[in-house]
Amino acid sequence: MPDHNEAHAATGGGNSQPSSFPPIRVIPALRPLHWVALGWRDLRATGGRSLSYGLCFAAMGLLLSVVLRHAPAYLSALTCGFLLLGPFLALGVYDLSRRLEQRQSGLLPTLFSMRGRWSNIGVLALVLAVVMMVWARASLIVFALFYNRGMPSIEGFLLQLLSVDNLRFIVVYFFVGGLFAGLVFAVSWVSIPLMLDRDTDAVTAIIISIGALLKNIPAALVWGLLIIAGTVIGFATWYIGLIVMLPLIGHATWHAYRDVVGLCDA
Repeated sequence: MPDHNEAHAATGGGNSQPSSFPPIRVIPALRPLHWVALGWRDLRATGGRSLSYGLCFAAMGLLLSVVLRHAPAYLSALTCGFLLLGPFLALGVYDLSRRLEQRQSGLLPTLFSMRGRWSNIGVLALVLAVVMMVWARASLIVFALFYNRGMPSIEGFLLQLLSVDNLRFIVVYFFVGGLFAGLVFAVSWVSIPLMLDRDTDAVTAIIISIGALLKNIPAALVWGLLIIAGTVIGFATWYIGLIVMLPLIGHATWHAYRDVVGLCDA
C-alpha cells in the first residue's frame, strides 16, 4: 500500500503543500465493497482500539434507550440525530486508519485528533449539530401529526411500526428522515476525513464532498445502502452490533475518502 507522499506524487502533486482541491476520481459502483474489505482489515489490525470506540457508540445508544424508554418519539428523534452526528463522532476511527497507514499506533493520540483543527472540523461539527436539532424538531412534528391523541409506549410504537395500518406514518417519517440523512451524507462522506488529513477548511471540504457525490452517484448510493444495512444490524441486535459496525463503517469511510479524492489505497 503506497504511503501518503507516494500517493500524492502519483496524482501529480509536485509542490510540498497539497492542493486545496484534490482530484476527484470517478469510481465503479461496487467499489464501496472494497472499502468495507479494507475497513475490516483495519478493524482487525487495530483490534481493541477500534472496538473501544464501538463500545462508546453502543453505550450511548443503550443509555438513550433506557432514559427515554417511556418517550419513543424523543428516543427515535435523538437516536436518529445521534446517527446524523456519526460522521463527526467517528473522527477517532478515521485517525486510527490514518495512523495505520503511517505505521503509527496508540489509542490516546486519536482522542486528540482534532488538535490544531478545531477551527475547521469544529465548523462542520456545528453544522451537523444544527441539522440534528432541526431533525429532532421535525421528527416530533411528524409524531404529533399522527399521534394527536397521545404518544404510544415504546412497545406500542414498535408494534405500530410493523403494522401496515400505520403505513402513512412510516412513509412520511422515513421520507423526512431520509432528507436529513441525505443532506448529512452529501456534505460529510469525505469531508471530515479530508479535513483530518489535509486540514482543509470546512467550506472547501463540503464543496469537495458534494462534488464527489455528484460525480459518483451510483457508488455513493451503494455506500449509503451499506451504511444503512450496518446501522440496522446494530440496532436489531439491541446496540451490541454497533460495537463492530460503527468502527467498521468509520474505517471504510477513511478508505472511501482516500479512493474518491484521488489517493488510491490499493
